[in-house]
Amino acid sequence: MTTLSGSDSYLTSLDGHELLNHAIEAHYEEITAAVRRRGHSRGAALEIVHDLYVSLAGRPDVLRDKRSIGAFLCRAAINLGIDRFRRERFEASLFSGTEEEVASVRMDGEAPDHALDVAARLAVLREAIRELPARRRAIFILHRLHHLSADDIAHRLQISRNMVDRHLRRALTHCLDRLFEMG
Repeated sequence: MTTLSGSDSYLTSLDGHELLNHAIEAHYEEITAAVRRRGHSRGAALEIVHDLYVSLAGRPDVLRDKRSIGAFLCRAAINLGIDRFRRERFEASLFSGTEEEVASVRMDGEAPDHALDVAARLAVLREAIRELPARRRAIFILHRLHHLSADDIAHRLQISRNMVDRHLRRALTHCLDRLFEMG
């Protein structure tokens, strides 16, 4: 494995992006292994390393003053993995109920949104769905209107289940934001 250090004259001559590319390439296996040891699957570890690269690409010179670039990259990736676990746990708690469970909850009195004009709400939702990027809109429609599971959508569109979940969350958030804007 290549050792990267601040004293290496070759590395100090590289611009920030070249240094980042070289560091990721040199420590790729080490970084993914560190993330996997923290409980992530191989696919998730690869996504985390990609997210790390994207994050550092915006500020690649941060690597210049590190004593051990490999250790820095491993720690940063592990932290991203921890953030991912926390986000997944939080999102699971938000979207944990099924539609049947929601429908089975008995409501006393009128619903808080009963007074809203249903036609106006539907118009806002249609417009919000039209505003979604094409792939996100397709995933949302397949899930909500055609009742396909996230696994079925992932298989049909040849993308990861994680990506389907991410698109669904963002689509739902977008639609909810539009409804809240309406007041």
